[in-house]
Amino acid sequence: MRKIRLALPSMNGFFTFEAAARCGSFARAAGELNVTPAAVSRMIGRLEDHIGTALFNRLPGGVTLTEPGLILYEAISRGFSGIEHALREIEDRNAGVDTVTLSVSTGFTTHWIMPRMAELKRTFPTVELRFELIMSALTGPVTDVDLGMRFVNGPDERHEAAYIMPETLLPICSPGYSEAHRGPMKSTEETLIFLSEAQPDWSHLFFPETSQSAINSMIFSDYAIVVQAALLGQGVALGWLNVICHWLRNKMLIPASPRLMTTGRHCQFVRSRDKATRAIVTEVRDWIIARIQEDIAVVADLHPELGLDAVLEQGARQVTSRS
Repeated sequence: MRKIRLALPSMNGFFTFEAAARCGSFARAAGELNVTPAAVSRMIGRLEDHIGTALFNRLPGGVTLTEPGLILYEAISRGFSGIEHALREIEDRNAGVDTVTLSVSTGFTTHWIMPRMAELKRTFPTVELRFELIMSALTGPVTDVDLGMRFVNGPDERHEAAYIMPETLLPICSPGYSEAHRGPMKSTEETLIFLSEAQPDWSHLFFPETSQSAINSMIFSDYAIVVQAALLGQGVALGWLNVICHWLRNKMLIPASPRLMTTGRHCQFVRSRDKATRAIVTEVRDWIIARIQEDIAVVADLHPELGLDAVLEQGARQVTSRS
């Protein structure tokens, strides 16, 4: 470690480099650091001399990172983020609070976590949950959070992954909507609730008796609203099982068709290996996973026509074979 410290330039150089890379300009970085642009340029120059390579492409309108600069920037960003997280955790501990940050969808937060919040608080009275909410597809880095719910095949060199379930989709509606539309459901006779204009017409996957698109439809950009519309009896929506399992268990939603679809992907809690392992994060993660799987087991018993047991068993085998 001592040799590494001797080989490193000053921390001021790293702070200056990070600001310049993030701002894309020596002048904007200088304003943020309350120094002159010339001072930023000199500091970057000394850092480049120390490392022995150019870190920036100097352009008339600003600067861009070279390939070595990008490598250094990613490492420094992870390091600074880890330090910031550690300081925030120390502050929270001094206040008697265990903070757990989650990167999850608005749909999962609204329709699974919120109904469970009282139970979660009873189980973890000192935990304060903080959310990084995602309205669209579950993607993005998890470096700044403790856990991220993602659809991935498994762990990789930079991430751990805790298996929840296979990505499973089925059409859903409220019991009241189903009662008002007696008889076999047909996509041409239903109001279908779509996630966004970019989402394809999925009706033929579950209503193969007709090849025509739905006549009536509603389109929302937030999946939480899609599920809420289905709960209110507005139509048939495509349900991600990890989001709507609570409402299926409590019979607030029901399958609109006995068919379901799996994508081959798997819903997992992902954690950056760069973050220190904290027992409370593991406990919260395992509690959520256990409650989701408990919900799905009840749904499987309520709706044996879906064949959920076979789907879950196959998904678990796939994950085990990859690990």
